Amino acid sequence: MVHAGLDGGAHEPGSVMVSHITTFAFHGVEARPVTVQVQLTGGQPAFTIVGLPDKAVSEARERVRAALSAVGLGLPPKRITVNLAPADLPKEGSHFDLAIALGLLIEIGAAPHDAAAGFAVMGELGLDGSIAPVSGALPAAVAANTQGLGLICPAASGHEAAWAGGEAQIIAPKSLIQLVNHFKGTQVLSPAKPGALETPPSVPDLADVKGQETAKRALEIAAAGGHNLLMVGPPGAGKSMLAARLPGLLPPLSPSEMLEISMVQSLAGLIEGGRLTRARPFRAPHHSASMAAMIGGGMRARPGEASLAHHGVLFLDELPEFTAPVLDSLRQPLETGDVLIARANFHVRYPARFQLIAAMNPCRCGYGRASGHQCGRGPNCEEIYQSRISGPLLDRMDLSITLPAVTPAELSAIGTGESTKNVAARVERARETQTERSNATNAALNDADLTKVATPDLEGMSLLNRACETLSLSARAYMRILRVARTLADLDGAQSIARRHIAEAISFRRHSGESGQKNTQSAGKPIAF
Repeated sequence: MVHAGLDGGAHEPGSVMVSHITTFAFHGVEARPVTVQVQLTGGQPAFTIVGLPDKAVSEARERVRAALSAVGLGLPPKRITVNLAPADLPKEGSHFDLAIALGLLIEIGAAPHDAAAGFAVMGELGLDGSIAPVSGALPAAVAANTQGLGLICPAASGHEAAWAGGEAQIIAPKSLIQLVNHFKGTQVLSPAKPGALETPPSVPDLADVKGQETAKRALEIAAAGGHNLLMVGPPGAGKSMLAARLPGLLPPLSPSEMLEISMVQSLAGLIEGGRLTRARPFRAPHHSASMAAMIGGGMRARPGEASLAHHGVLFLDELPEFTAPVLDSLRQPLETGDVLIARANFHVRYPARFQLIAAMNPCRCGYGRASGHQCGRGPNCEEIYQSRISGPLLDRMDLSITLPAVTPAELSAIGTGESTKNVAARVERARETQTERSNATNAALNDADLTKVATPDLEGMSLLNRACETLSLSARAYMRILRVARTLADLDGAQSIARRHIAEAISFRRHSGESGQKNTQSAGKPIAF
């Protein structure tokens, strides 16, 4: 008698069968294929899992044993060896349970030998035989699709996995017995369908913000070009109000962007019921956040706030209250658009192309040297407080503005400001122009591509050169002024960058050669050269 193995080979009588089940190990947002090899041999009864498993994978022995017992099956008194190949790739998580159990079911004859043919398998087993949801169903389904495989995953993850599209079939059983009955043909499971697309949450209207016209202008520019923005002002000036209204100005995610950020959210376990959204992420971590929470890391190198804000906004309120290492860890993703988490035996890369919006008080007491207030912490309070933020990080802020305190007259005035809807329409037109021109926002362009589309006229170039000499601007600041000027031209519907665009872009720079009150008081105001 000849037995057909899952690999399509044949086994002579007396030979040892090995079941082969495909699953995945997650390496950042990449799902790398792993082959679960299950073998039963004679000898002292044992259950061994090899192939660099972590603690959660090693504990699969007990979960699988209990789940099989719950459906009326017992493990034979043989030596059970489970190999997770390739053996040199670290395996983390509980999603290997179902693949191991399915391999054992095939080996003991409780499931057909070709049960998993054409499928990848993932899922965590409960002691009662139920299949619990796991993180990463969407990237696993995308990876299976590229290999021409379907996916067997928990029922709670089926709607999420179905968003991968393609021709691959998604089977999502609730329990191990359901899966066994499906393979035997006594209970047919319907393919999972994509979850519903969430309705974007309502956002507050920009017209509700009293005064602060310069800040509103800066917010519009930031939204139109994807620029980083720093707001400095006393308590109650409206910094957090303005930041909360930015999501309403941003265009919805494109299908490719939605898939990218949804894969990151899937690995973080943030997708509920398979519901995706086209609203851009808006992440606002507390200033006590650790470096691992901000850029990712931990035992399993999970994505951090920077990656969860991919294609969206990362809002840091009370910027100087964040620790210096956490803030400086953002410098690399602000330049490259991704995060590299280094470990001794492997490296994990997550996407992190986010827009940084930061807010801060001018000093520890909150008011700095504003008229009518006297700092009780000494004459150098403002300089000491602002020195917590490194110069290189400030240099990466495209726009920097100072918000004055809102006057009683402005607070009592009847709102006549522009609505979010009107401003968002201008932002969308500017973004469409950028997409047609270079398929990226002005903030995301590399320097070589930027110089092709952001060459000022003669008067604008002359002004920019004089500003660089007078203000001792860095090469990075030079390029960021060009980015903002290109966005200003896009908002005006202009093909070329004029002198007025350069002048306004310079006025929003936080000049590196100045400090304290002088460092912010000129931001947002025209500068003459």
